[in-house]
Amino acid sequence: MPSRGESYLVGITIDNVSFSYDSGEALRDVSFQVMQGEFVGIIGPNGAGKSTLLEVISRILKPGSGAVYLEEMDIQEMSHKSLAREMGFVAQDSSIPFRFTVLDLVLMGRNPHLSRFGVETSEDLRIAKESMTKTRVANLAERAVTEISGGERQRVLIARALTQTPRILLLDEPTLHLDVSSQLEVMDLLKSLSWKEKLTIISVFHDFNMAARYCDRILLMSKGRVEAVGPPGTILTRENIRTVFGVDVHVGHSFLTNSVYAIPIEGQKTKTSRKEWTVHLICGGGSGAIPMRRLVNEGWEVTAGVLNILDTDYEVAESLGISIATEAPFSPITEKAHEQNLQLIKGSNAVLVTDFLIGRGNIMNLQAATFALKSGLPLILVIGDPSSDRDFTNGEGTMIVRQLIDMGANVTKSLDEALGVLECLRRDPLGGRDIT
Repeated sequence: MPSRGESYLVGITIDNVSFSYDSGEALRDVSFQVMQGEFVGIIGPNGAGKSTLLEVISRILKPGSGAVYLEEMDIQEMSHKSLAREMGFVAQDSSIPFRFTVLDLVLMGRNPHLSRFGVETSEDLRIAKESMTKTRVANLAERAVTEISGGERQRVLIARALTQTPRILLLDEPTLHLDVSSQLEVMDLLKSLSWKEKLTIISVFHDFNMAARYCDRILLMSKGRVEAVGPPGTILTRENIRTVFGVDVHVGHSFLTNSVYAIPIEGQKTKTSRKEWTVHLICGGGSGAIPMRRLVNEGWEVTAGVLNILDTDYEVAESLGISIATEAPFSPITEKAHEQNLQLIKGSNAVLVTDFLIGRGNIMNLQAATFALKSGLPLILVIGDPSSDRDFTNGEGTMIVRQLIDMGANVTKSLDEALGVLECLRRDPLGGRDIT
């Protein structure tokens, strides 16, 4: 059984944990400790066991072998209520089908502290309101949870978890499906809670650059095992990422965020050349990284914009030598950057729009797409999952996308389909601005 150190407090210990589903082994001999007030990120490819590990830590799943200790106590020996007083959990699926008010939902966090037939007291209400103030959702108290934005809903769910007054907070991909502004808002909140309130946080991330920016340590997983654990600078190495994710990257250090970052390196260019045609890419938030590499590697001339400096797409474009229209980090698009984007569009033969998250800060990129169509340029939209909520502008972005379709944009469901349309346009002089 683990013991508590004299010079620090161990928040939680995972001791040689293994777990299997009917389909096979998901975790094998996983061991690590998290200190009180530490922010630890769990990263790894799909199927690495990240979410399974989080569910074992939260006792949603029971390990086949090994144990999870909250300080010296095996969590399997704790009652559900006593564990819920110590540990909050924000799951990946944050859908809430009922029209609870924000206050009612947050107050549910006090359930572990109530007796069987007990009702919330004024003290419970005070704690709930304090959690809402910390997460900046107090102004939404009477709003229905089904009527608020994705970023607001995520902060409400965190407020509910904080209302449990836990010492440990577990989160499964807390920034999934959020636009860039909401991602940073949520992550800044979590970092503040860890730093100021000594809240121990363990979170799964799909974006290792986000984990590197905010986490004290990173746990790198592959095939159910821990490959490495330590500070971001020692974990996010070219060798580790190549081994675990199977991609080659450039690893650098950002002086603006004082964190390491990793950018995929393009593969060997093919001999096919299509450089007599220029494709302008409208993207953002990582949605353009793969299209850029594919287009460049297949011989197209590529431009892109508007991209925020330090955005993943910006870093990839820089590494590929692509001409881009840029904006300051984490800032809305200005008229100057928008005009720069329009000039790049004017010099292109076709425009490709990825399925990026639409927020108030980047909606001008959709307006640039409208300009392209009005200028007679072919426009290709990649709309992967039409049911996913990618519009954070109260419908304004969706309305513009519909207008683009009505104006004659080519709608595709995948990058491969979009590249096929591009090739057809290039070969057909009537399909685009032909300069051959």
